[in-house]
Formats: sequence, structure tokens, C-alpha cells
Amino acid sequence: MKYQQWNIAKRPEEPYRAMRERGVPTLVASTLCARGLTSVEQANELLSSSERQLQDPFLMKDMDRAADRIHQALDRGEKIAVYGDYDVDGITSTCLLTHYLRSQGGDVRYYIPNRLDEGYGVNCPAVEKLAREGVGLMITVDCGITAVEEVAHARTLGMDVIITDHHECKEELPQAAAVVDPHRKDCVYPFKDLAGVGVALKVVMALGGKKNYRALFQEYADLAAVGTVADVMQLLGENRTIVRVGLNHLKKTRRRGLYSLMLEAGTLNRSINSTTVGYCLSPRINAAGRMGRATTAAELILTDDPDKAEELAHALCELNRQRQAVELDIFNQCLARLGDKKDHDCLVLADHQWHQGVVGIVASRLTEQFACPVFMICLQEDGKGKGSCRSYGGFNLFCALEQCADLLEGYGGHALAAGFTIREENIDAFRARMETIVRENTGGETMVSTLQIDGEIEDTSTLTVEEVEALSTLEPYGAGNPKPVFSLSGVTITCMADVGGGRHLKMRASRDGRTVDMIFFSVTRAKSGLSVGDRADVAFYPQINEYRGSRTVQLHLVDLRPSLSTKQQGELALYERFRRGERITPHQARTMIPRRDEFAGVWRYLACRSGEITDTPAHLARKVSHESDLWESPLRTMICLDVMEQLGLLKIWRQEDTETIRVRLQKRRGKGKVNLYEAPIIQRLQAIAWGSGQEAQA
Repeated sequence: MKYQQWNIAKRPEEPYRAMRERGVPTLVASTLCARGLTSVEQANELLSSSERQLQDPFLMKDMDRAADRIHQALDRGEKIAVYGDYDVDGITSTCLLTHYLRSQGGDVRYYIPNRLDEGYGVNCPAVEKLAREGVGLMITVDCGITAVEEVAHARTLGMDVIITDHHECKEELPQAAAVVDPHRKDCVYPFKDLAGVGVALKVVMALGGKKNYRALFQEYADLAAVGTVADVMQLLGENRTIVRVGLNHLKKTRRRGLYSLMLEAGTLNRSINSTTVGYCLSPRINAAGRMGRATTAAELILTDDPDKAEELAHALCELNRQRQAVELDIFNQCLARLGDKKDHDCLVLADHQWHQGVVGIVASRLTEQFACPVFMICLQEDGKGKGSCRSYGGFNLFCALEQCADLLEGYGGHALAAGFTIREENIDAFRARMETIVRENTGGETMVSTLQIDGEIEDTSTLTVEEVEALSTLEPYGAGNPKPVFSLSGVTITCMADVGGGRHLKMRASRDGRTVDMIFFSVTRAKSGLSVGDRADVAFYPQINEYRGSRTVQLHLVDLRPSLSTKQQGELALYERFRRGERITPHQARTMIPRRDEFAGVWRYLACRSGEITDTPAHLARKVSHESDLWESPLRTMICLDVMEQLGLLKIWRQEDTETIRVRLQKRRGKGKVNLYEAPIIQRLQAIAWGSGQEAQA
């Protein structure tokens, strides 16, 4: 329903049995094996979150130079500015380093550019402002790696600059007093996936010296965890340790601002995990930057005043509500502009009225909706546009923007999320080139929305409270270690009800003589397309539902789809035998020949969807029959498609590793009607049905 394709991992049975023999719970063992971890030792190594994972900060290139220059500034009483970014990673980085330097007696101020007026990164007017205030040392966090001209300008004003960043580097680095970024080609630091706040934490640990490494890590892990989760960094290696320790500290945080924010967001009585950070805290901190008020979030995190913390936390939540309203408006504008057409290599959209602070989130939503990379550009009065882009299907945005550098005023970011500046007159050329880059990257294949599933639940008795609780050993979840998703096939819907003001769907289903409870957020009964008594396949996160002291397993649905009946499974098996050239009986051949109204129904269904669909044969047959009031037959639906392909009316692409097919109508070169029954496949079926089956098969 939400995803065009389900990729259900196949676990290797021998490693799975070995893990089970060593006492690893069923769901945990199944997940680990499905993800390629074939031994307990491998799993422990990859998922370890002990402090032994932490690397020496001085392994980072230029860390010694950075530490020496900062110590010098502290000793001399120089004015220091911490220059950050307006997202969660940048704000937590700014607060972490500012708090530490102030604790060491430093004369420190922080500067976060206004997203709406100044845009991303270091800018010359800000540098000039800090110089006028007497700043002798500027330290960037989560930005600056591409600020070649701005750093050079700072030097002419008598200001030293230290760059600390985690973004991709270009060929030329800024000529700063130190450039600390694990992505430098000459940096031997073994873990490359630190967030900006992770790099800032390493700087603080280096400043404190080896004997204070652990104490400083413990003190600032909470801020580092929030920034790391929010920036969707790989939760492996050092990041697992940072997030695990940081989440534990968040549960009993002594930071007045974070406590007030969790209280305002209603998370204090819930489990504090990466989901809490990613979906409750991060959006509220991020909203400040998106709405041009990043310093509000920084003040909240740094304040020790409980009254001020309460006031600022309320302000952040209000800003988040405003952000949600603006975001929804822009998203709906984009949907109206794009219409029903789903076939896009990428989307490049621009508008003079869009709010620059929220287009990145809209881009993320559009990637899910249209299954392709999305580039959103906010046009300005000076003829330039500021863009935010989000990846899809692993497409590397940073590399793609590098290939468009001649069309851009500037760019930076990651493989999965980036920003750029472009002149309005270059947008059409940028769109054309980016479409070419995406096509070359995908081999001309249309991207499809794909759900990765860790395994099929074969026996519902596995879904116990104890088994679901055991999955917590895999936390913290995030990029590189997503929350486990499982599937359950052929459940029978026994109860359905819209809940939460009609916004969500609560269901009960049965299989194997057992009942399972399910909740599907942001989906209604009508939208599900199912009714009580229908059979369905469901993909879900297993979770524990607590109600009036009772703890039960509930399936948090990610997707669902109608389940194949025994008859449909038989039809598809017969179709595959026929495709392989195996023998079929005359009776079977007669049942496979479509009627004219079935050909017409399939054609109309495709034509009403801009001539292209991606689906499974069974689901396609169900939808065609629903719209055309025909008998639901995946077998004859596929024969219809094969006939039309043979006659040049459409093209079919088959995903060999899944049941999914992609179908696109073709432009006809000739005129006049086509006799569908003259297609070779129909001639073959007719020969088997009414002629010599043996001769026809040969």
C-alpha cells in the first residue's frame, strides 16, 4: 500500500540455529542473521557500544594544532566565538563547545547564522561583525569545511579560524589555523561517521587531556547523542557508544533546558530512546532554526534558569507547530503542481513564495511519495535560489552536485542531504543535467519505493512479550542499524476501527488460531482498502503496549497489502510454468485466454495512471477488477500484459528477485486497430486449447 516493493531478507539457517543454541532469542537471532551477522562474536563486535569503542581524539588530523591554539586563546584571555549551524547537530555542537570553554574561564560567545537571512555556513558579514567585537579566534562547528574565501577574509581582519566539521571535503581546504574533519583525505582517524557534535565532543576531550577523557565524555554525551541521532548518522562504532551513553544521561538530565523541553513535549514519562529523540525532541529544536530562531534553542540548552527554560521550551513547541503548518501548505502545493504523474527521474521544484526553513522536510516527504531524489529551491529577489535536496535509493547527492558545479554558486553537505545556491536562469539546465545523472546512476530503471524487511514470522507464537523485549539489546536504532521490521502473511482481519479522531487505524487479526493487535498510524479504514474478513500481509515493528497494568504485544504497522488466496497462488504458479515453456493442459490453456473486456480493463487502468505502474501481478489484478467490475485473475491479467508487450503497446520490466513488475505504455508508430488475438502468445494458447497440445508446446 505504501511501498511498491517488499524485500524480505532470507536468513541463513545454520548460523541462525547456532545462535539459538547459544541462547540468543528467536527474533534477535533472526534479525542478526538476516543482516549478515553469522556469529555471536560478529554481532557483538558490530553492535558493541562499550566505551572501548572510543578513539583517541588526537588521531584526527590537526587536532593537536586546534588544541594548542584554543589553549593559547584561553591563557591569553582572547575573545572566542563558536560559529555553528542552525540545525540540531549544529545547535548541540555550538552549545557543547561553548559550555566547555566557558567552564574553563573563556570569554566565549556563540554565533549561529539566521537561516532565512544568511543561509548555511560561514559568511563574510558575520565574520566582519565578530571581528568588530574583538574576536581573536573563531571556531566553527558542523560547518566551515568549504569556507575557503571566508577564512581568507577572516585572516585579513586579524582573526584566526579553527574549522571543525564532518561534511564532505572539496579539493581545496580553507587556510585555517587548524582543519579538523575526519573526511579529510589525509586524516587517519578510523571512524568517519561522526556527526558535527561528535567532532566537537572530540575537541573538548582533546582540550581536557587524556586523564579527563572519560569524565568529559560522560558530561557531554547527552548533547552529542541528540545531535548524532538528529543528523541521521550511522549508529555503529563510536556513534553507538555516544548515543547509548547519551540516552541514559537524558533520562536523568541535569540540563534545565532539555528537562523543560522533554516536559513540554510529554516525553518524561516515556522510554527515552533514539525514537524519542528523533521524533519528539529533534523536531522542536530544529523548528527554531527552520523558523529563523536558532538562538532560542541554543539559549534553552545553555540556560540554568528554570523559569527561562520553561518559557523557551514553550516557545520551541509553538515554533514547531508553526513549522508543521507551513510545511503542510508547501507539500500540498507541490502535490497539486505535480498532479498524478509518478514517473520522475528526480524532482527539481522552485518557487518565490516558499519558506526556506522547511523545504528540506518537504523534500524528504516528496522523496517518499515519488520514490526519487528531490531538489527544492527557494527563489529570492536577487535572482538566486537557495536549495535543499534529499536523496532516494542511496543516490549520492554530494557527488551529483559536484557534477553540476559549473551551474551552481555553491554547494555542500552529505550523500543523503545537501544544500546549494543557484541562479534562477540556471535551474532548467540544472534539472536536465540532474535527470541525466540520475538515469545514468540507476541504469535507466525507475526507482521504486522499497521496504526492507528483516524476516517473515512463520509462527505467531514467536510474538511474545519476552521476545519483543529482547529486541532492545539491538538498540540504539538508527542509520546502519534500523529498528527491526518483520512481516506476517495471510492474517484474517477480524476487527477494524478508526481511532485518534479518525486519523489512525486500529485492527485485530487472526492466524494460526491466535489473535494479534495492530495499529497503523496516519492510515484510515477507507484508505487501507480492506474490510473485516479480508486476508492481508502486514509489515510491522513489534512493540509492547501497556494498558491498565497489562503488557501485550502490538504490531506497529509499516505497510500492508492484500494477501494472495490459494487460488491466486495457483494461478501465478501456472503462469510461471507457462512462461518457462512447461507443459499445460488444454483446459488450463482455455482458462488463460483473456476476454476482450479484460484487455480493455487492463488498458484503461494503465491509461488512467499516466501509462505506468509498478506493482505485483496479484495486486494489479485486484485493482483492475475493482475498477472494471471484472473477475479478479492475476493469471489473465499477466497474459493481457504479455500480449500488449508482444504487439508493442507497452513495455514490462520484471524485478527478478521479487514479484514486482513495472509496466509502461508505449507510443504507437502505426495507425489503426490492433488484433490482440493475433499475438503469438494467444496463438500458442489457442493451439494448446483446441489443437495438438504436444505440437504447440514444441
